[in-house]
Amino acid sequence: MSKKVKVPKPFYITTTLPYVNADPHVGFAAEIIRADAVARYRKLVGQEIFFNTGTDEHGQKVWTEAGKQNKNPQEYVDEYAQKFIDLLRVLDISEEVHFTRTTSEAHKKAAQYFWKVCADKGDIYKKEYKIKYCVGCELEKQDSDLDEGDKCLVHPHLELEIREEENYFFKFSNYQKPLLELYEKNPNLVIPDFRFNEIKKFVEMGLHDFSISRLKSKMPWGVEVPGDSDHVMYVWFDALVNYISCLGWPPSPLQGEGSGVRSFQKFWQEGETVQYCGKDNLRQQSAMWQAMLLSVGLKNTDHIVINGFINSGGQKMSKSLGNVISPFDLVSEYSTDALRYYSLRELSNFEDSDMTIEKFKEAYNANLANGLGNLASRVLTLSQKYLDKCPEIPEESDFVEYFKFYENFDLNGATNYVWNEIGKLDKFIQETEPFKVVKVDEVKGRELISKMVQDLYTIARMLNPIMPATNVLLKKLIKENKAPETPLFPRKN
Repeated sequence: MSKKVKVPKPFYITTTLPYVNADPHVGFAAEIIRADAVARYRKLVGQEIFFNTGTDEHGQKVWTEAGKQNKNPQEYVDEYAQKFIDLLRVLDISEEVHFTRTTSEAHKKAAQYFWKVCADKGDIYKKEYKIKYCVGCELEKQDSDLDEGDKCLVHPHLELEIREEENYFFKFSNYQKPLLELYEKNPNLVIPDFRFNEIKKFVEMGLHDFSISRLKSKMPWGVEVPGDSDHVMYVWFDALVNYISCLGWPPSPLQGEGSGVRSFQKFWQEGETVQYCGKDNLRQQSAMWQAMLLSVGLKNTDHIVINGFINSGGQKMSKSLGNVISPFDLVSEYSTDALRYYSLRELSNFEDSDMTIEKFKEAYNANLANGLGNLASRVLTLSQKYLDKCPEIPEESDFVEYFKFYENFDLNGATNYVWNEIGKLDKFIQETEPFKVVKVDEVKGRELISKMVQDLYTIARMLNPIMPATNVLLKKLIKENKAPETPLFPRKN
């Protein structure tokens, strides 16, 4: 009897959906590059992939910015959504990626259905309230979220608004115990550990019900609340539902009996689910959204990966300071794979990172132009000159140690592993000097060069999730036994 082969679980991964009130910045580019690297790795090991990203297009910030530009909100978000769609191409994001827009009819229906299920559960009610509100975060702020000057810790340049009105609320307070039980049962729910400890402490301190609607008379740009045309949904409640609306949830008759419904069952309910987000999303993703899923009786997320911020010159990137770095500009000057490399190796997985154009250029020259690019040129030049054809390439390689880094979402570790292999090959060339050996002992010299080519091919294979274009080009050059006609990564002065 033949042994039954275990089929790997389907794999679902999503970024957050950035607001469309500004051009795409390098922070979101880094987030989607990280998610893409993980998705590419999972595809390599045989998992079926659903990769979600998109744009969050409702809320006060969008409404305000559209007004400043004298545009209707839909026209405004259409323009900005296209910029994020263009970013996917520029960053060489996997073709399988699904792009969700929260202004789509399918998403709005899903958000309204989600609301109805929560309401039927008894988790939604209406009351008068007064809060301190940060428009930048689109969140109510407790005193613990503010500095001594009563400013938001994330957006200290913005004045807090005092809001007093009648809103609908979600009974977040009902889910303190269920959330703590969820955290206990899933020790790898939030990555890294210190962020998990933060959210546990937050929930242990007690939960306050949060507002999930806005009066349409004050801010009409949102999904209408079912059964109450005077209110629109609070942007976070609406946007969080995108993680399942993209999969075709809810089932018919709202969405129809199509592949989308089957996708939800396959990828969310039965698959492995991963959400990438920044540290300012910790509460929303790992507490609010998880409570909402508990309310509607759906499976909770398996892993939530929390990234740090990217600062520039020791300061938060902002238009007013003039230190915002555009991913489009970096790609235009240095290449897509240069930005992918920098995002995955030079920026911290989980801590804050400082990034400047000067640091980027220094890393590019040292590790791409003088590193990988120079190594590939040396190896392939020797191969083209002294070998008749590409040496036999082993079909299988031992990538177990390398793959472990992806399993732990340690993308710094994965890229460092590859560059360690690059360093080993460089050292091998320095120590054996095949360019000298081949002139006095052709057989021995060719053996050394063949080993170098095989090692370079292994490095090229490992670059698949990190630098996909370089992966394809290097493997092509190796198999054709050709040296690159121009530098893979031209040095920048």
